[in-house]
Amino acid sequence: MENKNEFALKEITENSIKLNFSDCKTLADVHLLLKMKFGFHDFYGANLDALWDLMQDVFSDDEEYLVEIYNLNKMNSALRNSCEKMLEVFEDLHNINSNFKFTIVGD
Repeated sequence: MENKNEFALKEITENSIKLNFSDCKTLADVHLLLKMKFGFHDFYGANLDALWDLMQDVFSDDEEYLVEIYNLNKMNSALRNSCEKMLEVFEDLHNINSNFKFTIVGD
């Protein structure tokens, strides 16, 4: 039986990290995508505070990361407005760690 630390973050295996929101219909879908792509542990709280806390841990090293965001404008307006707050978290992280960058790719 595998000895798995369920509290550990999973390794990010791609860089640039592509977030394609085309299949996201709810905020829960968005957080699930973030959890998978950023390697968050199974106990990720799926809220902005948890996102901020874990992103500071995941992107704390000297490696450069680029997050490419796709299909944000194809979401319904309520979900897109919620995702604007997520982008503020990304911007806040970039402001303290210039190795973390993100871009919205044209829809």
